[in-house]
Amino acid sequence: MAPARAPGSPSGALCRQLLLTLAILTFACDACKTVTLHVPAKLDAEKFIGRVNLKECFKSATLIHSSDPDFQILEDGSVYTTHAILLSSEKSSFTILLSNTETQEEKEILVLLEHQTKKRHSQEKVLRRAKRRWAPIPCSVPENSLGPFPLFLQQIQSDTAQNYTIYYSISGPGVDKEPRNLFYVERDTGNLFCTASIDRETYPLFELVAFATTPDGYTPEYPLTLVIRIEDENDNAPIFTETSYSFEVFENSKVGTTVGQVCATDQDEPDTLHTRLKYSIIEQFPALPTLFSMHPTTGVITTSSSKLDRELIDKYQLKIKVQDMDGQYFGLQTTAICIINIEDVNDNLPTFTRSSYVASVEENRIDVEILRVAVRDKDLINTANWRANYTILKGNEDGNFKIVTDSQTNEGVLCVVKPLNYEEKQQVTLEIGVVNEAPYTGTSRSTTNMATVTVNVQNQDEGPECDPRVQTVRIKENVPVGTKTIGYKAYDPETGSSSGIRYKKSSDPEGWVDVDENSGVITILKRLDREARSGVYNISIIASDKDGRTCNGVLGIVLEDVNDNGPVIRQWTVVICKTVMSSAEIVAVDPDEPIHGPPFDFSLEGVSDSEVLRMWRLTKVNDTAARLSYLNDLRFGKYTVPVRVTDRLGQSLVTQLVVILCDCVTPNDCSLPPVPRTSNGEVILGKWAILAILLGIALLFCILFTLVCGATTGADKKPKVFPDDLAQQNLIVSNTEAPGDDKVYSTNDFTTHAVGGSAHGIGGTLGSRVKNGGQETIEMVKGGHQTMESCQETGHHHTLERCKEGGQHTLDSCRGGPVATDNCKYTYSEWYTYTQPRLGEKVQQCDQDNTHMQAQDYVLTYNYEGRGSAAGSVGCCSERQEEDGLEFLDHLGPKFRTLAETCMKR
Repeated sequence: MAPARAPGSPSGALCRQLLLTLAILTFACDACKTVTLHVPAKLDAEKFIGRVNLKECFKSATLIHSSDPDFQILEDGSVYTTHAILLSSEKSSFTILLSNTETQEEKEILVLLEHQTKKRHSQEKVLRRAKRRWAPIPCSVPENSLGPFPLFLQQIQSDTAQNYTIYYSISGPGVDKEPRNLFYVERDTGNLFCTASIDRETYPLFELVAFATTPDGYTPEYPLTLVIRIEDENDNAPIFTETSYSFEVFENSKVGTTVGQVCATDQDEPDTLHTRLKYSIIEQFPALPTLFSMHPTTGVITTSSSKLDRELIDKYQLKIKVQDMDGQYFGLQTTAICIINIEDVNDNLPTFTRSSYVASVEENRIDVEILRVAVRDKDLINTANWRANYTILKGNEDGNFKIVTDSQTNEGVLCVVKPLNYEEKQQVTLEIGVVNEAPYTGTSRSTTNMATVTVNVQNQDEGPECDPRVQTVRIKENVPVGTKTIGYKAYDPETGSSSGIRYKKSSDPEGWVDVDENSGVITILKRLDREARSGVYNISIIASDKDGRTCNGVLGIVLEDVNDNGPVIRQWTVVICKTVMSSAEIVAVDPDEPIHGPPFDFSLEGVSDSEVLRMWRLTKVNDTAARLSYLNDLRFGKYTVPVRVTDRLGQSLVTQLVVILCDCVTPNDCSLPPVPRTSNGEVILGKWAILAILLGIALLFCILFTLVCGATTGADKKPKVFPDDLAQQNLIVSNTEAPGDDKVYSTNDFTTHAVGGSAHGIGGTLGSRVKNGGQETIEMVKGGHQTMESCQETGHHHTLERCKEGGQHTLDSCRGGPVATDNCKYTYSEWYTYTQPRLGEKVQQCDQDNTHMQAQDYVLTYNYEGRGSAAGSVGCCSERQEEDGLEFLDHLGPKFRTLAETCMKR
């Protein structure tokens, strides 16, 4: 900026002021918006002086320009100085030009710059002219403002100030709460001031409460909330989350492979250019070739080349940068270090250091190392990409060799695992190959490297050779002792001869043979038995030469069979369950060869013994089995049956077969004691038979005892006489129609009671007879039925009363004349014949009156309903006019005491 001019004449200064005012008015008329920014007179370079809302004027602007090169306008409307400026009266405004290249539309925003000192005076004038209302006014304070302080913010005023004297006050954070004394208001004017600079990251905004009161304390307005926002200044540089990053990527990775992502934070206001970050790679080491790139917005690092080769460079170091203000040159920035390690893949094949090898080994040697082969591999040491696996591809068809990997040196170790024979093969050529443990990922077509190994077999002075190791000789069993035959033969592999070789046996289990020391011929010392050794008898032989070198062999003596054994029945005990079986199957075997064996002929030995033939019969089933069945009805027990079995060549053997006839279902259930049948035919009984006999005898005794007891009881049975006091447990009332003594007879449980005389009860189904002049009344009761018996006597009359209580009957007293009671005994048939027609007739007349019409008081039948009532019978409560004859109530049991007391009261 040019230095300020020297002051001229007063008239020239006035003219310049008028021209500037005219220009400002002209711009204001054409601009779509006018914005006033309050700034100090001196502005530093790249200083934020305010923000303009561009979208209110032109939302689709693609180009933003400033008419004054001393100021720069960003996309969000932030206004910055490009270098230090000293404002004067000539530079108090500039224009922001907005345009759209597609629509060719243009708009302008006029920005007025006002000094802080001038702003205060002008606002006071405006306040005097304009009328303010009591309402919240948006207010903001630039972060880290340089003053001058106190810095005027705005004026609050109430409309009631036109009528009253109003005092203004504020409270809240920044006034009377932490941070204190940042804001204050003039009591009389309502002017709000800030006293110091504020850090937005610490206090992004303040909410104050304004009050308007009169001097006497009256409050004409509600408290007013004032929000003071702190305008952000780009005073915080972005910071990486880590000072150093470390990532890994495989070699030969494709272009675009993600390596890792870095991240940074910025404490400035979000969603502004102050926190819009851009990432970039400043430097790569080694510098060439350039292999990595970074996304400017996300911070993701990717590969930009596929030529990563760990074998050339295994680590790269990147210096990365993050810058705010969307990466513009005046944005704040921070750097960090990123280490990228290149991981190994199996892109290099192992190769033999030589293409051919030579080794030698003595014949007959085993488990010996004969050669070590080495390989080269550029991949990472001690990994699966480097470790080698060796194989023998050709020449090891007989399995004489084995190659393994030495885990320490990665060499291939060739060993002999099966002895070589110089006489058969003097040289062996092997082809070996090598691969890695990990699959190959390179571009070579062949994945196996090969080499040739020539193995020379060295001759060795060997001892005798037992070949074949197992030799056989055939000898018939039962040959005479002292018989000689050929034996074991060993030979010298150098000469192919058996001369000079000495033999001895090292094992002869039965001591059957002897071995000649010089020739190996064997001599029979004992009788040979083929069946004892399952047909083959083995002896161990040691052959040695003159130098003491030996070999071991086995001589197998194959014993040829002769027919020296008859067929035998192995199961000599047979069980026949007589209840379910009539025969048993017997099987014979011959230990000789099949040529001397079946078919067998079965027969009963001792044909002259007629008893065996009379009791048993043999029936052939097949070549080796026959069925033994018993004849007649043999008793249970053991029998000895001699059975002769003859083979096809006539060799036979008699087996004494033990046959058990048992009372069982299966042979396993048979528990017959092992006592054989005696010669005289007697049978000894077993424990079960004895137990059955005893049980039968006990049953017979029980039946006999029952019959005797029944006969004795019937002969001795007498009428049961009941005591007189037993009648006190039955209260039976009978209505009397004629004078005479009261008598009560009860045949319920057959008890009798008499008043003023003697009476007797007769048990069973017997009746009672009472004599009284010319009238006799009989009544009998038992269990809800009624029965009647009359003893015929001259001059007496019998009557039967009806019972009006359900099923109970009373016997009326016979009055007049002497009383006598007779006992009458009848059989049941006589009693039934006498009572049945008379009782039926009387019962039929019970429900008829004198006119033979239906009567109301007839005999009713009741079902038995279980146990009786606790209070007993209520028969005593019937209408009875006389109180005499009730002395027996004094002797009733507890069961009738309550009922007796009730009857006595009546």
